[in-house]
Amino acid sequence: MLRLVDKWIWDSWYVFDGTRHHAFYLSASRALGDPNRRHRHPIIGHAVSDDLTNWTVVQDALIVSDSPAFDSWTTWTGSVVKGDDGRWWMYYTGTSREDGGDVQTVGAAVSDDLITWQKLSTEPLVSADPRWYEKLDKTLWHDEAWRDPWVFKRDGIWHMLVTARSNVGDPRTRGVMGHATSTDMRNWEVQPPLSQPGHDFGQQEVFQFEIVDSVPILLFCCGVNELSEERKAQMNGQDASYSLVVNEDLTDIDFSRARPFLKDPVYAARLVQAKDGGWNLIGFRNIENGEFVGELSDPIPVTADPALGLIPR
Repeated sequence: MLRLVDKWIWDSWYVFDGTRHHAFYLSASRALGDPNRRHRHPIIGHAVSDDLTNWTVVQDALIVSDSPAFDSWTTWTGSVVKGDDGRWWMYYTGTSREDGGDVQTVGAAVSDDLITWQKLSTEPLVSADPRWYEKLDKTLWHDEAWRDPWVFKRDGIWHMLVTARSNVGDPRTRGVMGHATSTDMRNWEVQPPLSQPGHDFGQQEVFQFEIVDSVPILLFCCGVNELSEERKAQMNGQDASYSLVVNEDLTDIDFSRARPFLKDPVYAARLVQAKDGGWNLIGFRNIENGEFVGELSDPIPVTADPALGLIPR
């Protein structure tokens, strides 16, 4: 568990350097008073652990840039991978004061040691392409969704999975999995979404794709108020992290088959593999007894079932 006396913690992402686990997470001062204010005052924090349970906080990883920049207002959720150049790359979401903070784009920073990070540019590397993705229109949705990049390499190509919305269909269920590809990690080409709208979700947040005990798993989360009325009726008011068994090449994704993980429910859950090879979920404790908790959970042991998706281990 990671709880800070002076800060709330929410979305997190993890990487193993061969010796230690590194957690990167969004945090904001509890002095803000109202936890809803945290979204516009985040810092990307950093902690290290040998066992995924006991964490030591180290120096913060990233803060906002001075204006003008794509991340002059917020630095939000991302992922970390080791690049072809041997450096660590952190892809993360930014919003800008110049456009009122309503347009989300993706940028990157690099590091030799996972401690000190250098941003690549004040301009975003990837943004929503209007050929396939919804642009800002507050009559349809409250922001331009293009965030939470999850980056991995397959068959010599880097892939980025992104929280996004289709530009067609019922505005209540336009959530899709955005997709971009790159050969050099810096120059990205936006691709059509890897899913279709209309499958229960207004948006799917914090994607992750992993092979869990030989089963390809897509992990994401969604707030209960951003579900279709049919799905919402099944959730008893519960925000949840969801898993979906998928094809390894991410074709024919059907989000209507996604299942919530409701044993030890945490939000923005991540799959993290321990040193012994076992898989765990770690996420943040969200609303409990009507109050926002804002701390990271202990690891929740999981495995995957080819029909059911993630199940307790």
